[in-house]
Amino acid sequence: MPVEASLIEILACPACHAPLADRSDADPAELQCTGKECGLAYPVRDGIPVLLVDEARRPA
Repeated sequence: MPVEASLIEILACPACHAPLADRSDADPAELQCTGKECGLAYPVRDGIPVLLVDEARRPA
């Protein structure tokens, strides 16, 4: 289930406050931080972003 575009516009990475890129149509669904030094990927579960740093996937 995709995240609403209006929600994506106002969300920011909790770790570095950079904007988030919508990757909710990927598998697994996630919101990717666009910060160059951060890059955390936050899961989207049932269309709801889980913006907890402890739940985020670290960049490879």
